[in-house]
Amino acid sequence: MSEPASNFDEEELEAARVLFAREVKFMMGAVTIAGLPPADLPEVAFAGRSNVGKSTLINAVAGQLHLARASNSPGRTREVNFFVADEKLRLVDLPGYGFARASRGDVKKFQNLGRDYLRGRPNLKRAYLLIDARHGLKDVDTEALDAFDTAAVSYQIILTKADKLKPSEVADVTARTLAAVAKRPAAYPRVLATSSEKGAGIAELRAEIAAACMV
Repeated sequence: MSEPASNFDEEELEAARVLFAREVKFMMGAVTIAGLPPADLPEVAFAGRSNVGKSTLINAVAGQLHLARASNSPGRTREVNFFVADEKLRLVDLPGYGFARASRGDVKKFQNLGRDYLRGRPNLKRAYLLIDARHGLKDVDTEALDAFDTAAVSYQIILTKADKLKPSEVADVTARTLAAVAKRPAAYPRVLATSSEKGAGIAELRAEIAAACMV
């Protein structure tokens, strides 16, 4: 797929590239709110349906293959995982929703952990809700959208796996997704199509993160 038109200039894109070319490392995983690290760095969080490609996208942003553990088994992420970039900001991988290979009680436990993080994290600058470009927004995503709006967390829709579609199809799903969230109070008014495999949209996502965190 072709690169999307950028909302950032070359200087901003290059600054974001340099930021993530520096050390990005796994910091910790938390299984309770009490176990979260101090809120001393700006954070952006990645949320989405299980198997939507959160870990793979985080790896692409960081320019690493194995930073976040990607799996073909949906529902693997059962912690809030923190990754620190150049000691300036954190990328946060939230538990997926919609399906998990776990008991119902365990599923509720780690999904509630993600919701509690969104509601109570004062240094959270933006959340990114990942949506598979091939499928668009589904009914199961509505609960996540409602949670963001209730928590008053600024969030942006990121389409994943956009290389699986034709450019015209990517444009269509982008427009439909933007229209679907246009009246939601916490939704950021831009939808970004990405491909972790091909690299499309990754440079702009890095710039979005840097701008949200003001680094």
